[in-house]
Amino acid sequence: MAIQTPTTPMHHPNLVDGTRRHILDLDDFSPEEIELVMATTDAMGEVLGREIKKVPTLRGKVIVTLFYEASTRTRVSFEEAGKLLSADVINVSSSGSSVEKGESLLNTVRTLQATGADLIVVRHPHSGAPYFMARNLERTSVINGGDGWHAHPSQALLDLYTIRQHRGSISGAKVVIVGDILHSRVARSNLWGLTAAGAHVVLCAPPTLLPQEFLDGSYREDPDSSGLASVEVTFNVEEAIQDADVVMPLRLQLERQQAGLLPTLREYSKMYQVDERRLKLARPGALVLHPGPMNEGIEISPQVAHGAQSLIEEQVHNGVAVRMALLYLLVANKEGPPSTAQDTPSGELPRRIRFL
Repeated sequence: MAIQTPTTPMHHPNLVDGTRRHILDLDDFSPEEIELVMATTDAMGEVLGREIKKVPTLRGKVIVTLFYEASTRTRVSFEEAGKLLSADVINVSSSGSSVEKGESLLNTVRTLQATGADLIVVRHPHSGAPYFMARNLERTSVINGGDGWHAHPSQALLDLYTIRQHRGSISGAKVVIVGDILHSRVARSNLWGLTAAGAHVVLCAPPTLLPQEFLDGSYREDPDSSGLASVEVTFNVEEAIQDADVVMPLRLQLERQQAGLLPTLREYSKMYQVDERRLKLARPGALVLHPGPMNEGIEISPQVAHGAQSLIEEQVHNGVAVRMALLYLLVANKEGPPSTAQDTPSGELPRRIRFL
């Protein structure tokens, strides 16, 4: 006779109760977690507005940035975020480290854990590398700074924050993502984050630059992608941008033409570039975002990139505050669960955040 064991609902780690140890993507983030990140970023933005920006919040903590690919924005903003919170920040790149001698990713990260790292921010060319690290680290947290074509959660969160700053709410906004969806880790994380926050997302790209599940519509039936069922797909950029609240062109990687996915860059620009004429189809005052780096004149015109509706430089500025929030929520809250919004008077931040 089989023994029946009682089953209990699986508890998913989350930032609200302090049980989440890693930030690997946004596909398992709840709306409450996103709102907590947004509220914490507000507090960090206030810190950045002070004459003396440094606070002692993470004094004595060790943050390691481990980058196997080139990066400017992500690496610099995480380093600045850690230093402004008074953490000791150590930069490690594959060149000049034991990786050049053949050391495996597993041995590298376990070495960093043994030296006392509290958190590792990793960028890796292979999708899934941060997940592998998280499974093999008992005491060190992991933030995915971009893995292959898969995910870039901190970029998506700073995009959400930038939209929220200007609209007050993300819910109900029509957000159009134009360009190389297939190879974009930013697009994937934004899809999860934007839909969780209640946005109406439209994807626009040539068929060769869309994932198969969006081409054949199977994403609507996939139980693992149930949160994306409301996403619309179109090949026509004018149709996509019509009445949009936010327009986000993606960097076209020049090797896509060499791989035969596009006839010519000139034809792509003609068909899909976000320019002034097309932007006029969006709602008045529509926001323009770009995850960077930009290829001006290809996916976005210089006039739009540097125009009044462009928030591209603001995204970079917000990236520091968002990454300060993520470091705070993962590292400071290891010492105990944070206060929740319900524990505080209306309009106030949780006590553990207000002391900054």
